[in-house]
Amino acid sequence: MVALQIRDVPESVREALAAQARARGMSLQGLLLELVTTEARRARNLAVLDRARRRAGGYDARPGEAVTELDEIRRERSARFEGDE
Repeated sequence: MVALQIRDVPESVREALAAQARARGMSLQGLLLELVTTEARRARNLAVLDRARRRAGGYDARPGEAVTELDEIRRERSARFEGDE
């Protein structure tokens, strides 16, 4: 394993993180390792999603667009089913 060092951390930030660690029953080092690990995992997830988006032809919905599009698809489907009766 490697060691990371962060310089010039404001004391208020350090204290807030230490309080969060204590509240979770963790050491500050344990909390920071968890935070860094989570961010690294998220970066990998975003890379996977980006590759999938490119393979799918570049479709990239903005936040909220997917919900709007799904609602439209559901309305169209409902209209088709209602027309079959």
